[in-house]
Amino acid sequence: MAEGLTIEELRGRIDVIDDQLVRLLNVRVACAVEVGRLKQAQGLPVYQPDREKQVLGLVQERATTLAGPLNADAVVRIFERVMDESRRAERRAADGDET
Repeated sequence: MAEGLTIEELRGRIDVIDDQLVRLLNVRVACAVEVGRLKQAQGLPVYQPDREKQVLGLVQERATTLAGPLNADAVVRIFERVMDESRRAERRAADGDET
């Protein structure tokens, strides 16, 4: 994939990918905040372990299917953190603190 590229070129690629990841993570968390608003309106708890288990199972399956340098366990750990931050954002939004 990156054979023949310099460190600077590879780091430039990483910077572009990081920008994309930050944008996508913010879009994902914004969706989670909206879900949180719906949960609040319906009297549901922010933390829903069955849904998180479902998401992690799907992520693990995708990571296995789309094999790369990250194994499925590593991808699951990353998504666990993403979901932790999503829950934190949901709770902040519910408290009226959207920062």
